[in-house]
Amino acid sequence: MGDYSKALEFYEKANKIKEKALPSNHPSLATSYSNIGGVYDDMGDYSKALEFYEKAHKIKEKALPPNHPSLATSYNNIGGVYENMGDYSKALEFYEKDLEITKKALPPNHPDLATSYNNIGLVYKYMGDYSKALEFYEKAHKIYEKALPPNHPLLATSYNNIVLAVLDLVVYDIIVDSIQHEGD
Repeated sequence: MGDYSKALEFYEKANKIKEKALPSNHPSLATSYSNIGGVYDDMGDYSKALEFYEKAHKIKEKALPPNHPSLATSYNNIGGVYENMGDYSKALEFYEKDLEITKKALPPNHPDLATSYNNIGLVYKYMGDYSKALEFYEKAHKIYEKALPPNHPLLATSYNNIVLAVLDLVVYDIIVDSIQHEGD
């Protein structure tokens, strides 16, 4: 477990220096805010994480072209916080924005694109839409198979996600079937 207070202390010191030395819309400030947001996210302080991720995002929106990968990362970070908070529809909204940019900005076999698909699959799983989760897990897996060596840990995670989605579908079907036959 990391020493979050130490990390925050140093990130905030760095941020104060940047705030004095750089214009308010400088991309380096966005990085600083994202770093602080990441620590708050890891600490489970989601409102503070959102505050800093959104500050970073506003700078990136002004400073970068609309399809810049850094904007996709920003959407992904915000989506991750909403996922952690259990607000899955909001998480999905931001993960889809991430995916939209990632599809345009990166090659079709880039692992970051697979991660975007995987994140959306995970949210669908949490929302109970197991077939949709499986669809996105499979898209992620196809990319991982092309982009990564066969012994890469992300491939193992990807297989695991697919198996769990299939099992969720089977269990869901059993429950629905059982409920439908209760009255028989």
